Order: sequence, then C-alpha cells, then structure tokens
Amino acid sequence: MSNDLAGVWEVALSDGVHRIEFEHGTTTGKRVIHVDGKEVLRRDWMFKLVGKETFNVGKSATKATINIDAVSGFAYEYTLEINGKSLKKYMENRSKVTSTWVLNLDGTDCRVVLEKDTMDVWCNGQKIETAGEFVDDGTETHFTLGDHNCCVKAVSSGKRRDGIIHTLLVDGTEIAECTE
Repeated sequence: MSNDLAGVWEVALSDGVHRIEFEHGTTTGKRVIHVDGKEVLRRDWMFKLVGKETFNVGKSATKATINIDAVSGFAYEYTLEINGKSLKKYMENRSKVTSTWVLNLDGTDCRVVLEKDTMDVWCNGQKIETAGEFVDDGTETHFTLGDHNCCVKAVSSGKRRDGIIHTLLVDGTEIAECTE
C-alpha cells in the first residue's frame, strides 16, 4: 500500500465481509484496487483523474464500481456502488433479502447467511448443502455445521408488512439474528 490510499469500504456479501481499498495517485494518475488485500485492478498514468472503475467482489463475482468525482480544485470524492446501487442502498436492500447469524461453534466463529430469494445457505464463505421440507406452519431448511444439526425455519408472521420470519436453530436452540 502506498500513501495514495483514498478510500476503504467493508462490504458484507453472502460469502463473507470483503474489504475494498482504493488508491488514487492524483499526480501520477495511478488507480489501484485491492479486494481483501489482493490487487484486482491497476492503471498507471491515467490522464483523466475522474471517472469510474468497475471490478468484481467475492465468489459470486458481484459487480462493484468506484466513482471518482472532482468536488473542488484538486479535491476528489470517491463513492462505491454494488450492483449499480450506492453502498448504503445496497446494504439496506440486502437486509431485506438476507438473514445473517453470527455464532461460535466448538470454538470457531461462524457467519451463517440465508439468501431468502433462493434459500441458499452460506457459512464462512462456503455455500452449504441443504435439504428443504414443507411443514405445517411453513418450511424448514436442514443442514449441518460440523457435528451440529441446523435448521432455518420460515414461518409467516401473520402480518403482511412483516412477511416471513426466518429463525436459525442449532441443535434445537434458537440463535439471534444479527444486523450487518
């Protein structure tokens, strides 16, 4: 990393939380993007100091764009978009389409993410094999983490505005959902 570091963002995706770092050399025109410490884009000697750079993040190759705008004189503003939405809007929408739980199993921290639209379950960046079944009050998605039996229960809240409530059970114990 050089002293041209212009922006750092943390982005929570299903496969984990990714750190994006952007270097912008305003005298050399250099642009460098690192995702999780790994260089994914480098442009040297860019004569146009404003513009955008697009790259992929995570195992699902989520599209990310860094916008570079001049604000005044030689001051620049850097904004990150994920899938065409501002980071703030993306994270607000993400909280509607995913549920996340963070727990410690056998001394290992686990971040479990449910993608509500596909019912895919991820744990620490790995997509987990699941088995779904319909039950009297909704659905259950079963999977294992190590020696632990896990289940995501999806039941109707009975209120149209609240929709479906997703609950994670590990060995029959309910785990509290976290907000990212």
